[in-house]
Amino acid sequence: MNGPLSTSLNTVPQEVLEHIAYFTGTDDFLGPPSSIIPLLLTNRHIHTNLSIVANHHLYARIFADKFDTAAPLARFGEDRLTAPALAGELRRRCMVLHRLRTRTDSTTHARHADGAEEKTTLCDILFTVYVMLIENEGRNKRQLVEYGQAKEWIQEFWFDPHGSSLAIYNIRIGQWPLNRIENALGMWIFWFLLSNNDTIAGSNDSVESPLSILKAMALGAHIYNLTAVPWTEFESTPVLNQFPAYTTLYSERLELDPPPLATPAILSFLSLINKKRSIPLPPCDAVLPEYPFQEWDSEWGRCLSKPRKDFSNCFRPGSIEGVWEGFFTYTEFVAYAALLAGAPPPVIQKSVVGRHQQTWKLREHHLIIADPPDSDSGISIEPDVFTPLRAGDPLRSYFPTGTQITERREGLTVEDLANGQSYQYERATVSEIRRRNEQKLDVIVQDIIVTGEGHSAWGQFNIVGRIRPSDGFISLSKDYMDGDRGKWLYRGYLVGNANGNLGGRWRDTLSPSDVPGYEGCFVMSRRR
Repeated sequence: MNGPLSTSLNTVPQEVLEHIAYFTGTDDFLGPPSSIIPLLLTNRHIHTNLSIVANHHLYARIFADKFDTAAPLARFGEDRLTAPALAGELRRRCMVLHRLRTRTDSTTHARHADGAEEKTTLCDILFTVYVMLIENEGRNKRQLVEYGQAKEWIQEFWFDPHGSSLAIYNIRIGQWPLNRIENALGMWIFWFLLSNNDTIAGSNDSVESPLSILKAMALGAHIYNLTAVPWTEFESTPVLNQFPAYTTLYSERLELDPPPLATPAILSFLSLINKKRSIPLPPCDAVLPEYPFQEWDSEWGRCLSKPRKDFSNCFRPGSIEGVWEGFFTYTEFVAYAALLAGAPPPVIQKSVVGRHQQTWKLREHHLIIADPPDSDSGISIEPDVFTPLRAGDPLRSYFPTGTQITERREGLTVEDLANGQSYQYERATVSEIRRRNEQKLDVIVQDIIVTGEGHSAWGQFNIVGRIRPSDGFISLSKDYMDGDRGKWLYRGYLVGNANGNLGGRWRDTLSPSDVPGYEGCFVMSRRR
């Protein structure tokens, strides 16, 4: 346009032009701000002043209107979330939403048909969606589901014969679905978008059915590890993942540890086979707290590729305290033994899965260092100076051999007899931890021990365990009181802080820890 109107627009003040552009770009909430394009094409002067290259501030405002910003502000800080960073993230997310909507990456056929090799990899697409979901407060999910049609996309990714996960392709050739970064992210996305009302088409008798695909990954414990760090290790490790992934986030290239796919596969599988659909509680059906993104702070913390010595990023102290209800599954021992001997996936896919309900009453006990940062005591306790209870037998939830635990109302006395050390653990609830923080006390939770009781169809049992500081990995020893049901080890993660599900796998404690044992799945949700 080069007429009088185009020329007259040159006389409009820059601030007014930006207001016009902002309201034009945000007039339709869903999808990219495509309505702004005709304005940019009006003439060269307007394009020069309002393009995303020249006017980062304008597009940062548009980003804040279309996407949730509380989580990145809390996790990155204002200094890193500059206008150029937000403008760049707007462009990147709009590209991802477009690719989701057009199903460009959901199947291998679509990716090949797209033509030239793309600079944006499938891993980048999946990481973007994953981050949007753990930053979600409502806007991100609307963009993904209503505009990007992400639920349909992820269904094709997993369950289309040509899906980019290659799950059905691998099952057809007698192999396990690939245990790779893209599939890990894809399984987390599937879980985050799952709802109690969802149904998955297909006969469950077929090894290629969606439920059978999920079953293979949930029950294939010897293939799909629960953690990036070996479960037998308790101490912090310098590197959490030997093969971290890199992705761009807010215009910064970040190294991240994608969380393994086992946990969301277990949660998804157990949710779909549970007819009541109340346990586990899918994220779509949970009542979110006042600040919804905080529900997934621990998931974000586990992605960060850096060593951790406390629970600050990966587990919220006090969040496992209370009464939990759920169930555990088990398979035919002969079928599972064949699996460990190298049998292909159909052996476990066609096996019968039994279930037993159970209830847990859990208590948390914390080994705490707390000192006011501005106190007059002159005492400064460095975390590295204080040595908590040492690591022990992984088959006994990391307790050193001979450890004696005495529980009282206020907490625990733990004695490491071999080293002659004694430790006092405080009973601490979420409210007590919050009170300490509000009083500006420098609270450092060095160690967490969990005790409790429970019952199932097999009888009553006691529970005792520890939580790994580096990633919030929970290990609980379950000891039946009647003595003839044995001891079992429950390992997993709490996914979600306020309305989370405690999910993972149990295993026998007779097999050595360095070899695969007899395992099954479990899930527990807080009693509502």
